[in-house]
Amino acid sequence: MSLSQHRFNRRAFLQTGTAGAALLAVGVHSSRAAEEPKSPNEKLRLGMIGTADQARFSIDNVKHEEIVALCDIDEKFLGKAAQEFSRAKTYNDFRKLLEQNDIEAVVIATPDHIHAPATLAAIALGKHVYCEKPLTHTVEEARLVTAAAAKKKVATQMGTQIHAGDNYRRVVEIIRSGAIGPIKEVHTWAGRAWGGGDRPKEMPPIPPHLHWDLWLGPAPQRPYADQVYHPANWRKWWDFGGGNLADMACHHMDLPFWALGLRHPAKITATGPALHPETCPLGLKVEYVYAATPERGEVKLTWHDGTSIPERILGIETGGGGNIFVGEKGLLRADYGSWKLSPTAEFKDYVAPAPSIPKSAGHHQEWINACKNGTPTTCNFDYAGPLTEAVLLGNVAYRVGQPLEWDAAQLRATNCPDADKFLRKEYRAGWKLAAV
Repeated sequence: MSLSQHRFNRRAFLQTGTAGAALLAVGVHSSRAAEEPKSPNEKLRLGMIGTADQARFSIDNVKHEEIVALCDIDEKFLGKAAQEFSRAKTYNDFRKLLEQNDIEAVVIATPDHIHAPATLAAIALGKHVYCEKPLTHTVEEARLVTAAAAKKKVATQMGTQIHAGDNYRRVVEIIRSGAIGPIKEVHTWAGRAWGGGDRPKEMPPIPPHLHWDLWLGPAPQRPYADQVYHPANWRKWWDFGGGNLADMACHHMDLPFWALGLRHPAKITATGPALHPETCPLGLKVEYVYAATPERGEVKLTWHDGTSIPERILGIETGGGGNIFVGEKGLLRADYGSWKLSPTAEFKDYVAPAPSIPKSAGHHQEWINACKNGTPTTCNFDYAGPLTEAVLLGNVAYRVGQPLEWDAAQLRATNCPDADKFLRKEYRAGWKLAAV
């Protein structure tokens, strides 16, 4: 595709809001899965793209339905899952799995660089999708996935499982009740660090159980290296992941996104160590500014991770991961399972509002219910897409080395044309994205 063609296609996508993407020639063109509701007692026919680690967690949460297909590029992982689900067909290439006509929905738990190709290929066929966080590998992919899901009207859910917990619901209710007044600032952090290091010089043979070319998928070709990429360390490499920000921010930033109704930031500034062309930073600080709306004032959200997490923020100990909401009347610190208001003396008699957000059926179960009867999910792609865009924009700002003035409608940084090369990417031959 020429540069002029790319610009035309991008402009048409931004204007219509309906363009999506899918892999070329996946072979089936019906949208049977999304056509009519199923009985709650009728099992959903599922394809699992990924079978180990986080994918195993999803399998355990959906195996009460009917798993009819399994896909993994690692024969050891695939073989273990196939022993448990002996009636399921097995694949190494998710494109082949998607050709299986009886699959109604797929669960995608792969490295980040496979998320959008697999998700969009499934959506193009009308299949419902549960995809792990971050929803995509690039900002542009997140926009494409969001639009494609809306166009095909499939049931979607991003794998931010903590969203289904009771504690997040209570914090959202407290913030929305005005307990600490209007929120002007939020600090969010997570302690992991995926980054550092150079590409290995050793080139051992590819193990016979590993389909390395399929693992690479749309990413640039590179030699296999033992334990350097597969099964977990891919997160530290720009070609496959996005460091700790991409790994954990969708979980923790989810809470202020939900409580404050955030969507697209207006400005993004990131600081960290010197940029490495191949690997992510071991610590990053990102400041997102969200413009005022009729419902709230301007909000500054600051993300800290890895070596960039201070021991205390506004006098409150950090540790682990969490959020501090800064209001005109006080502070609220929250993590996955608890919350606390301060100053303690002023809130010692505080009584939280009665629960108003309904209890979740479970993060995976919400999606299964939606697949069967169309009930809404709480992390559908209309919500998860903008959250993912915001998260990944932090990495874009870091990689270009300057603040971004963000025009969400046009999907571009108005002050930094160089950001464009990090908002999207090239796809290896045979793995290009096509319109839904």
